[in-house]
Amino acid sequence: MSDLGELLRKARDQRGLTLDDIQETTKIRKRYLEAIESGDHTVLPGPFYVRAFVKNYSEAVGLDPDEVLRLYQHEVPAAPVEQISEPLVVRAPRRVKSQSSERLGKIGFSVMMWSFLILIVVVIWVYAINRDSGDTNKVDNTTNITDASEAPTTNTGNNAAVGENTPSAPPVSPTPTIAPTTVTFGSKVGKADQYDIGPAGTVHKVEIKVVGGRSWLEVRSGSNSGEKLYSANAEDGTVEPYDLTGPIYINVGRADLTEITVDGVPVPDGDRAGSKKLLLKPVGGDVTPTDAPKETPKTE
Repeated sequence: MSDLGELLRKARDQRGLTLDDIQETTKIRKRYLEAIESGDHTVLPGPFYVRAFVKNYSEAVGLDPDEVLRLYQHEVPAAPVEQISEPLVVRAPRRVKSQSSERLGKIGFSVMMWSFLILIVVVIWVYAINRDSGDTNKVDNTTNITDASEAPTTNTGNNAAVGENTPSAPPVSPTPTIAPTTVTFGSKVGKADQYDIGPAGTVHKVEIKVVGGRSWLEVRSGSNSGEKLYSANAEDGTVEPYDLTGPIYINVGRADLTEITVDGVPVPDGDRAGSKKLLLKPVGGDVTPTDAPKETPKTE
């Protein structure tokens, strides 16, 4: 056992510590601690680790590590001296141009310049040709195809005679414009909403269509107590058309399943899952259908 190892072991025994305790404190393996106490430094990884392990061991047992290393420096290898080397500055070799590369560069430059000049000449030549062709087209357009000729003379006498004998065309009557159908809310008649249908003097086409399910449908002429035109639980797809020659009373069980139109114009029915009562009244009173037979007056 070396003197350094004996010193460390005695200090450890005085503190009542085991190698396992020193291993736990310094995190140095136990076999390295045994090698330090026995003086067998060949087991340790290297000279640097010998000094580091001795220093940590001394601190763990309460000794001054610097003093221990100074007293037993003959047993502890010296710290390696770092060699500082200055990097050599390597200069990049100068690029020497050969005569052949210079010659090729001059040839390439000359070729590029001649190509540029040739391109300019070609552009000027094309522009001159296009300009000449444009002038030719202008001359052709201004040249008359035929010589000017006098207009043929007309015989006014013959034309006057023809005009007198030719019958005049009948005047064309303008096509009458048809006013668009209007659906206007008028007032509340009992529980029914009255809508005035215009314009006056026209037989309007009313269409009631059931879409999306079954709905109760009642149609009467005049009012809710008038002549019954339709009364049934209408199936999906039922269509009932009527000529609006007088007021028509409509009662539907499901307004959301019923579509009411006059000449294609929809009549507001609330569009809700409930009953709705409407009274469609033509503007200006009753209207006589155009296809109804007219009565001829009796002669006595």
